[in-house]
Amino acid sequence: MSALPFEDTTDFDNADRGFIGALIPGVVEAADGRVVYDNDAYAFLKGECPDTAHPSLWRQAQLCSRQGLYEVTEGIYQIRGLDLSNMTLVEGERGVVVIDPLLSAETAAAGLALYREHRGDRPVTGMIYTHSHGDHFGGSRGVLPRGTEDGVPILAPAGFLEHAVSENVYAGNAMTRRATFMYGDRLPKSPEGQIGAGLGMTTSTGTITLIPPTVDITETGQEETVDGVRIVFQLTPGTEAPAEMNFLFPDHRALCLAENATHNMHNILTPRGAVVRDARVWARYLDEAVEYFGDSYDVAFASHHWPTWGNDNVVAFLTAQRDLYAYLHDQTLRMLNDGLTAPEIAEQIQLPPALEKTWHTRGYYGSASHNTKAIYQRYLGWFDGNVAHLWEHPPTELARRYVDVAGGADAALEKARGYADAGDLRFAATLLNHVVFAEPSRTAARELLAQVYERLAHGAENGPWRNFYLTSAAELRHGPHSITMDTTNPEMAMALTTDMLLDSVSIRIDGPRAWDENLTIDLVLTDEGARHRLTLHNGALTHRTLTGEPRTPAGLTLTLTKPQLLGVLAGKGLDGVTTEGDPALLTRLFSYVTQPDPGFPIVTP
Repeated sequence: MSALPFEDTTDFDNADRGFIGALIPGVVEAADGRVVYDNDAYAFLKGECPDTAHPSLWRQAQLCSRQGLYEVTEGIYQIRGLDLSNMTLVEGERGVVVIDPLLSAETAAAGLALYREHRGDRPVTGMIYTHSHGDHFGGSRGVLPRGTEDGVPILAPAGFLEHAVSENVYAGNAMTRRATFMYGDRLPKSPEGQIGAGLGMTTSTGTITLIPPTVDITETGQEETVDGVRIVFQLTPGTEAPAEMNFLFPDHRALCLAENATHNMHNILTPRGAVVRDARVWARYLDEAVEYFGDSYDVAFASHHWPTWGNDNVVAFLTAQRDLYAYLHDQTLRMLNDGLTAPEIAEQIQLPPALEKTWHTRGYYGSASHNTKAIYQRYLGWFDGNVAHLWEHPPTELARRYVDVAGGADAALEKARGYADAGDLRFAATLLNHVVFAEPSRTAARELLAQVYERLAHGAENGPWRNFYLTSAAELRHGPHSITMDTTNPEMAMALTTDMLLDSVSIRIDGPRAWDENLTIDLVLTDEGARHRLTLHNGALTHRTLTGEPRTPAGLTLTLTKPQLLGVLAGKGLDGVTTEGDPALLTRLFSYVTQPDPGFPIVTP
């Protein structure tokens, strides 16, 4: 820790630069009075770092907890500290172009109101989504309420909607459940509890919305003008998100780096789960940005953290970020090809001293440990080649056998206590986890494991690791909690294509119960001019778009609009829907559709 330059206050100077005013109090509420974001809860960070926090993570939290409206350069402003991400506002000829409207409509609306309080009541005349993660589009209705979006261009990288859906709908329930561990939004905000997430403080818990893009950015070099504001784009697919882009405001000499370069090591694979990112491509696009945008900017800003001013400083920043991801990728491949497994690589990886001592490459959000495992996974998958790992028992059965080998639960518990007392918290956690999975009702094991997780949390430099450990401790003591955030609400659903909506039904079919079912339903969408055929056969619900008259009749045909389809899928019946055939087929189909458990256990069986 002594090697880190704590005396360097450049980040603090930059984080405070351009401050205009804060939201007071720094609390955002939903319409029903429920608090969806509370930045004031982090006031304790003004104090000295306690022994319950890693000093480097405490410093990062102090920086990320800055809240308010900031000027980036003339005509460009940012809202920071009102959600996990930043919202940027670029003033145009008639109004303001919004970049990345946060995660929740409530926080986005509060941020826009703060901007208007200081800069005037400008209308929103354009919106840009930098990439396909929810904290960069979820608040869209907070800045463009229904009825105000007509004629407002909404720009996004090619493939945005497909990837936004695959993350937030297809695997949304599991990711959202795990995200509560990663961001620790339900943990108490305190020196012993949640002190941030590295990338920001935490996620808001308001209403997630999505207004579909109207303009696709399909190639690097594409230029668009929105409300008189010129923008030059660089597509960066496969970096921090499958669909992402950097872009330059040439008249402002300002460069937006989306989430491709932030003031921390990022994730190659997030602990909440996602598609594994390509560290090699990520590094190459950062290198391309250095060359492509050249000396055409004086400041660079991103969708998280604070800007970097000065062209030379930005080039140095991008160069170090490039080298970070290239090094992680190449060294993982070098060791992988020498036969090392993912855990072995994670244990051996060591960053170059220059990167170790650079604040913005520290592992506050991603970590070298889990990033190298992700790179291994991208190339070789979960199997390490050792056949002993090819067909292991599932966790509960494996745990029972480990506990038996240890001489029973009592003996295993005492041995785990000994490892914990000796400071080997990693193996104590492994052994205690087996005891808990073997005998989940054993209170002493759960409490001791919770204590071990707390000790691991308090020593973690990585924000998500700390939050995972602390949330796991809370679940061991109090049981799973339910999720209040809904990523499949009507606003999100309306943004999906019909194919995506039908996919969201297919992935919830209880296959074994539907093995012997055989039914066909046609959906004639009058507002789309399309006919979709659904077939449930061998436990699989498939669908395709038909051209012309069908060769074989369906058992049921529904003629309806897309809003009516949403109502049908939500179980609101067939009012106003024209039917031909046997309506009972729809009831049979829905009888196989399951509802995922939003509070499934993670640290217990």
